Amino acid sequence: MKTITVGTDDHSYPVHIGKGLRFRVESLLPRDYQKVLIVTDSNVGNLYLNDVIHAFTKGQQVHVYIIPAGEQSKNLSEFEHIHTFGIEKGLDRKSLIIALGGGVVGDLAGFVAATYMRGIDYIQMPTTILAHDSSVGGKVAINHPRGKNMIGQFYQPKTVIYDLETIESLPVREVRSGFAEVIKHAFIADRQLLFTLLQEMESMEHIDPGLLQYALTRGIEIKSHIVEQDERDQGVRHFLNFGHTLGHALESELGYGTLTHGEAVAIGMWFALKVSENIFSISLPVKPYEYWLQKMDYPLNIGNVKLEHLIDLMKTDKKSTGGQIRMVLLKDLELPKVVSLHDEELRQMLRIFIHGGMKE
Repeated sequence: MKTITVGTDDHSYPVHIGKGLRFRVESLLPRDYQKVLIVTDSNVGNLYLNDVIHAFTKGQQVHVYIIPAGEQSKNLSEFEHIHTFGIEKGLDRKSLIIALGGGVVGDLAGFVAATYMRGIDYIQMPTTILAHDSSVGGKVAINHPRGKNMIGQFYQPKTVIYDLETIESLPVREVRSGFAEVIKHAFIADRQLLFTLLQEMESMEHIDPGLLQYALTRGIEIKSHIVEQDERDQGVRHFLNFGHTLGHALESELGYGTLTHGEAVAIGMWFALKVSENIFSISLPVKPYEYWLQKMDYPLNIGNVKLEHLIDLMKTDKKSTGGQIRMVLLKDLELPKVVSLHDEELRQMLRIFIHGGMKE
């Protein structure tokens, strides 16, 4: 087991990474809890829920709430239902919520923990590659019909327990989605990791276990380092949104679930690289990245999206100010910068990208 410590203004907490950790949950908690609520989804629950329940051996009351799998569950209705369930089961301020699942479960359960009785303890137990990013850093939220993660809070977990065995059962599409965030970390902070992924990965179906653990651990280290510098997203933490401005807009425009989050972000990074080359008059590894996207079978045809609607959605991005779109671009590998773009220059580049660049 490898442990990374994340330091925040509120408290420091460990991120445990290893195999079989779901069987050791009780021993990895910061203290004893008499009442525990495990929030999971309909896919993960069938695979790992019983393992986690049986890890508790001290007579705790363990309750379970299962949401339908998918981004569609990250909504106000499910948020309210979990609160109601917690009240009915007698959860109090000394209780614990466990988020067992991917990013949707982590965001939703974490936001419930942040708001239940003004905040109770929770831990993240990510079961996807994508959640190596979302489980660290304390951003918790639900979606609004007008934008992704528009209702949320900064609320740090007490512990993150990342059992690598749980990702072995992931469908290939979920692996693909997760690796978009892995390669995002590489673009903004580790060119060696970037070129290792671009050159050594042959497919999403067969990833070398050593490469997988190295990439995930390195991604968590990068995320942790950035969070420690900027817990409240006022500065360098913006860099973690590389690819997300267009990515979030595509998710909303196409309907949550049409593209996975990672698939949308992968397209968003492709666009951000091209914009970066245009704005800074530089050369970035766009072609190797395009080849990697194709080789890894990312869906790159986004259909007939409405250009103006996409721009409007990009303006609702949380980084945007005064109605002006702000994107994370790269002045070079490992050198991200937040740049404000005027509507017209963005419109021209987006039109070329959608109607020309994506067909190259």
